[in-house]
Amino acid sequence: MASAWLPPHKVPRRFRVHTDTTDFFRVEYDDVLVLNGRVYLIRHNAKELRFGLEDEVKFWVKRAIDLNDGSLKIIKLVFYEKFMSHIGGIEFECFRSPKKEARILELVSGHENFMHGYSIQDEKGNLVRVLDFIRGKTLANFIGNMGMDHESYFATRFPIVLDHYMSCIQAIHHLHAHGEKHGDIRRDHILIDQDSGQYRWIDFDFNFRHRENIYGYDIFGLGNILAFLVGKGDILPAELEKQGHPAAHTLRTEDFNIVFHNRVVNLKKIFPHIPESLNRVLMHFAEGANWFYEDTRQLLDDLGEFKERHFPGNKNLTAVEETA
Repeated sequence: MASAWLPPHKVPRRFRVHTDTTDFFRVEYDDVLVLNGRVYLIRHNAKELRFGLEDEVKFWVKRAIDLNDGSLKIIKLVFYEKFMSHIGGIEFECFRSPKKEARILELVSGHENFMHGYSIQDEKGNLVRVLDFIRGKTLANFIGNMGMDHESYFATRFPIVLDHYMSCIQAIHHLHAHGEKHGDIRRDHILIDQDSGQYRWIDFDFNFRHRENIYGYDIFGLGNILAFLVGKGDILPAELEKQGHPAAHTLRTEDFNIVFHNRVVNLKKIFPHIPESLNRVLMHFAEGANWFYEDTRQLLDDLGEFKERHFPGNKNLTAVEETA
């Protein structure tokens, strides 16, 4: 089976076959994983996409070939971890939940703005998730590699990016409407599918315990991404000072992100061409905010009003068309 998908000189003489994934460190390159009769050839471990941790290996996440049809898969084995997060004085206990991710995979089957796959138990009852591989770049890399000044970006590219991002927010609204949450909303957890151009959420296995708003953690994550998109990257005071930007010494505590205290969200101070209506949306995620969004619909309504006023004739091109 392996020889159908690998060059002859790369087919091992013998394989280690796993039906128990409890110790995910034992599942290594060129091993075979058998789940409910389907056979997967393990290629290598995935790596963390988050900025600053790009070389960190995720030993519980494997890239593999489904030897039944040759398709590429991402296989997530069971791994538990916990950590505490604080946002705006609210404490969240975050933890990995394979069961949650399995539920969401079933819920979003066929939805164009999510990764797809299924869950299956190994012989020891570990809930393994088998995901379709998405070819494409992260939203973070896509924005970061745009070589143009901010005013040109905001006038020509941002309207298209905003359309796609609003579709992503709609997708999170779909989760919330069914009592689920993403749990780890970050800009590197949106992949731009190179085949369809769709923005697609990945990695749903983080969950969190909450005391106030069940969806608050997700909403703050959406705001962080929005600020990144509006600013065409993170706007940091140290960089502004280095550039000699006139606004560098006018920034106050209330102008910064409530989650990441070194990122500016009062972006109109930096880019005067940003409309006030959009800046007001961003300021809901600032340290100086006295009212936060309580659900995704409020955020979508405000973005919709801004878009209708400033980009009324925008054509919703796909990322594939946009970068062609």
